[in-house]
Order: sequence, then C-alpha cells, then structure tokens
Amino acid sequence: MICRKVVFAAAFAPLGTLMAQGRAFTPADWYRITTVGNPAMSPDGKQVAFTVTTVRESENKRHSEVWVVNASGGTPRRFTSPGVESSNPRWSPDGKYLLFSSTRPGSRARTWGVRMDEPGGEAEEVDAYPAGSMPADKRFVVWSDTVTPDTTQKGADRFAAMPVMARPPFGAITQPLDPKRFDGRHITDMRFKANGPGYIPSPRERRVYRPAQLWMRAFDGSEKRLLDSTAYSRRSPVVSPDGKWIAFVADASLRPDSVVEAERDSIAKLPYDAKRDEQPRNDVDIFVVAATGGSPRRLTSANGSERDIVWSPDGARIAYLSAPTRVASTRIYSIDANGGAPENILGAWPYEPDNMDWLPDGTIAFSASIGGRSAWLRLDPGMKQVREAIGGRRQARGFSFDEAARRVAYVSTSMTQPTELFAANIDGSGEVKLTGFNDALNKEIAWSDAERFTYKSVGGLEIEAWLMKPFGYEAGKKYPMVLYIHGGPHSAYGENWFDEFQNLASAGMWVLFTNPRGSSGYGGAFTYATRGRWFAEDYQDLMKGVDIVARRPDVDSTRMGVTGGSYGGVMTAWVTAKTNRFKAAQTDRMISNWWSWYGSSDAQGLTEFEFFGKPWDNPAMYDSLSPIRYIRRVRTPTLMVQSEEDFRTPMTDAEQWFIGLKKQGTPVELVRYPRSTHDLSRTGEPWLLVDRLGRLRQWFDHWLKADGRAATSSSGSAR
Repeated sequence: MICRKVVFAAAFAPLGTLMAQGRAFTPADWYRITTVGNPAMSPDGKQVAFTVTTVRESENKRHSEVWVVNASGGTPRRFTSPGVESSNPRWSPDGKYLLFSSTRPGSRARTWGVRMDEPGGEAEEVDAYPAGSMPADKRFVVWSDTVTPDTTQKGADRFAAMPVMARPPFGAITQPLDPKRFDGRHITDMRFKANGPGYIPSPRERRVYRPAQLWMRAFDGSEKRLLDSTAYSRRSPVVSPDGKWIAFVADASLRPDSVVEAERDSIAKLPYDAKRDEQPRNDVDIFVVAATGGSPRRLTSANGSERDIVWSPDGARIAYLSAPTRVASTRIYSIDANGGAPENILGAWPYEPDNMDWLPDGTIAFSASIGGRSAWLRLDPGMKQVREAIGGRRQARGFSFDEAARRVAYVSTSMTQPTELFAANIDGSGEVKLTGFNDALNKEIAWSDAERFTYKSVGGLEIEAWLMKPFGYEAGKKYPMVLYIHGGPHSAYGENWFDEFQNLASAGMWVLFTNPRGSSGYGGAFTYATRGRWFAEDYQDLMKGVDIVARRPDVDSTRMGVTGGSYGGVMTAWVTAKTNRFKAAQTDRMISNWWSWYGSSDAQGLTEFEFFGKPWDNPAMYDSLSPIRYIRRVRTPTLMVQSEEDFRTPMTDAEQWFIGLKKQGTPVELVRYPRSTHDLSRTGEPWLLVDRLGRLRQWFDHWLKADGRAATSSSGSAR
C-alpha cells in the first residue's frame, strides 16, 4: 500500500453540537432496510433490471423480487410476483426477454422470462437462452457444464430404498444391519460437513468425476450440443468477437479431473514442506480451440492460475487476471491471441483488479477495492495508465453496461446511505440515482457518519481507519468507544452502510474500525503480511489506532469496548488476554483453541496455509496462538455469540472459553442461536439477527455507559 502521511485533522476537527435532524436507529429498524443488487443493463441501454430484497418481519424471512427502471430515471416497476422468490436478472441477447431465477411451485425450471417487447406479458419458463459467452453477432452462446449421466442404462441400485443417511459409503467395511432402523451418519470422507449446507452425505458409489465440457446453442431453435468430450474440465469459455475461436481455462497439463483431485488429496495429507508448498506453481493455463471443435492449443504457460478471460474488440489479443503465487498481487496481462509472451499491462499499480471487461473503445474496465472503498476504473493497455471513472467515498458494485458500452449501471452504498441503484455514462459523468427505496427511512433516521484517517504503525506501514460519531454528539462531552475487528483475517471494513456500526453509534458510542495488516484491498503484500504472525503486528496496528483515538478529548478512554467476529472473534479474545484496558468485550463465532478448532472446522486449509502446516507439523505455533493458553489473564466481561450450526467456527471453542471465564469468575454470557450458521450476522433468520443486534447494545450499554447516560461531561470525572 502507498505509505504516505495523511493529515489526521479530520478526526480531531471540532464537531458541531447538533447532529443531522432525525432520530436514532434502533435494532427494529433493520426490518425496514431494502437491499438493492444484481443490476443488469438492457442491450439497448434503455432499462436496468435489478433485485430488490426486503424483510417480511411477521414471517421471519427475506423476500426477493426483480424490478426494472428506465436507465435515464423514472419510477421503478416490479416485474415478478410478490408471492414467489425471484432474483439474478439478465437479458436475452436480443433484449426481448428479461430472464431471472425463480423458485415456483410445480416447476422444474430455474430460469424464467418476461417478454419485454410485448405489453402485459406473464412470466414463463425459458430454456432457449442459456447464460454464457457470445460472439459480436450473437448467433450462438457457449458455456461450460458437466454431462448429465444416463441413469436409465445403470443396473438396479441396491441402496435406492435406503434412507439417505443409511446408505453406506463406497468401500465402507460396516453397513446397517437394518437400514430402516439406522438414522445416524456413516462417515468415511474427510469432507463430511460444510458451513451452510451442514452435513454432507458420504457418496454411496465410487466417486464419479464428470468433467465440465463446452456446450453450444444457436439461437435458431436448435437444441444445445456438446462440442467435445474430454477427461479434464474446460471452464470459463469466452468466444472471440468473430465467433471463430473459444478461449477457456483448464488444468495446465490437461490431466483428468480424477488425477488432479487425487494429487490434491495426497498433498493435503503430507506435512508442510516449504520447498514444495512455497514454490510458484502453474496450476491453470489458457487454451484456445476452434468454435467448430478440434484440438486446443495452449496460449499461456506462466506460473499462477489465469482467470477472467476477455478478448479485445478486434479479436487480436486476450487479457486475463493472474497472480504468480498465492500471496502476490493480481495483475492484468495481455497476450497475442496467436501466442507469444504475456505482458503485464497493469504495472505496479498498488491495488488488485476484479471483474474485467474489454470495451469497444479499446480500454479495459475493471472494478477494484482501493482500501476501504471500491471503484470502477479504466485502463489504457497501450499507455498502461489507470483512471478512476466511478469512485469517491463509497462502495460501488455490480457494474453492468449496454452493448455499445455507452451507459453503466451499478449499486452504490456509503456510510450513511444503504444500497441504491445508480447509472452513469461510461466515463463516469452524468450520474443518476435510479432508486430511492430507503429514502423515507433515511429522512427519519439520523445515520451516523464516520471520519476517515490513517496512521503509521509498526515498520512505518500506513493503516486506514474510521471513527463513527455517536448519535446526539455534543461538544464538551466524553463518549464511550467500541473497537470493531473484522473477520477473515483477509476481509476488510470500508465505506459502506453497516448495521452493526450504526447499532452502537445510535446508542451513544464512538465506533472505531480499522483495516490492520492482513486486510484485503491494499495489495498482496499487505494482505499476507500476517502469515505466520497472527496477533503480532496486526494486534499492534489495532492498539495504535485505539491509542490515537483514546487521546481525543471527547472519547472516554476509561470506558472502551472491543468486539469482532470470526478472526475478529479470536482477536477479541486475544486482546482481552493481553490487556485489561477494555471494560467490556463481545465475541462472535470465536476460536479459543486452534487444536480443537482444526479437528472440528470445515476450513482446516486456512491454518495449514497461515500457520505453515497442520497442528502436529507446527505445534508451537498452534499452541502459542491459542487464546485459551492465556485465559487466566482475562478479566474483561465478555458476551459470547455462537451459532449452533456453525461448522466454520464450531461451538466447542466457545464452550471452552465460556467455561474458562466462568471458572475464574470473569463475567460472561454465552448466547447460542439455533438454525444458524457462520453467517448469522449477515444472512441469518431476521428475528435472530435483530435479537443479536439488541444484545450487543444491551451489553455495551451496561458496561460502558456511566449511570446509563450516553456521555459524561469532559470536565467531570468518568465513572
């Protein structure tokens, strides 16, 4: 990241005595937030389709619909039934159909469509417009998918009558004496559970590898056809503008999928080896094949895994994203479509691109996280210059443009603005706000804003941070402060509306949130600076931010709290084991013991990479980084939130921390949420999600507020 000194004046600037007009946010207001997403610009650039998600509080569920609005502005219109779930809109190549995904009773179809060239059309099942890549004339579409096996040619399945859980895995030695009386789980595979899906049934047959092949369908009423049949997968196909060639990614050695999987399994069982595991690898390459079929030719052979292939408008070159190693920054490369040496056309630009497109004018458009904000940028391949087209202090996502690349639609959010739909000219000019679903709520509630600042931490590294103002702020008073720590560890906070921050700020508290080293959005070196060094410099980054804010005359440094989820949860536990400066803590989906976590999580690969091996390969690191080893030091009152069906950070670690604190008399409460996974705070049941927000406020209200008041006089004593 760029380590330039940024003046901290914003954070120390005098604040007005009055907040913007409006009342404070309450957890119950969460039910009224509308989320806008998945914008899709029509081919002619006249309309934008998008998904609108609301919360039906009485039903304890979210509801999604597809809406459409004119790209120049106007009143948005709902295009799908409010009685069914619909999402992910897209347009047919000719613009006649608005296509979307929907789950409708009695239907096997996943794709539905509404005629847009006829008035008052009803949604109908559509299978003639598969998603994929098309040439400039749109005469056909190509995509990658597996071949569905013909089960009618198989023999009778002797396990077909068994309950799913009773079917023995292939190769198992034991099997049910009476399948009708066995309702347990028979596990022989290592991957037997996952956060979200839950327990995954073990295969009852020998594992069958069905490679993803290339399919084509012409828009002339003909059926889809298979272009090839190989033992390896051909993925992410992209058709050249003239329709003659198809570029795709595949295993670098074109090995069968079964061989690749077997190699991965065998390597996963080996102890960590720096010479093997740290060397650059060439896992995936780009290949090109004629649209009529035939043998593919290799286009790239560099280390890394190529992705996001795009053709230049004239079909002469192919651009793609790749990073030579796992910890290196992703770059944009360009290569002659006939072969040759790839060229890094992004240079040393400090951030990492994503979602790339080659526009008709010859520039490459891409989105990127630039620290805590996100933007849409244009790259001149010849000059190797990057220009920001759509940005500012916000996060803009889901860019979609018309066929001529004159207009672009996107979703935008900022600290004080929940998601809404916007459109602009392709150069970023003429921005128009197309929706206002949250306008009424925005007028009613005084959302708290945050002051951005940066500071130098260990080694001179620049850290980005924000301090959100407490609701009802008055000059001359001190307010309690809560430090928020993000998860990942390679996630990041940023310039977007966030219910958790608003929740505590509206209760009269400062909210400090930072992106310490290890966060994404600042380049590969920054992101992986914590590898093998968790809770070292990243901990110091956090504490230096707290030190700076604690010196403010309007922050009550005697009443500070700390909270976080996942990595933020384990870091919160670590903080309370290292210091007693915080008067209250709250952990979400926490980890206390890396040994027990490794044996019960669905994500062992995280620490195998971050901690250089399995626990028995590097026991000292797993031991020394387990907060449970230092629990004797913890005196900070702690609220713990954990989900019953969280397989990423299972309950066992929270139970260990809870029992440890309870045994030594540290105030602690453990709230266990049923029917909830690692994603409770993001996509969990609405009633439970809002209950969690309420408990966070109650906990920090109790421990941080003096006599139940939001603030104390700066001239008085803080109690």
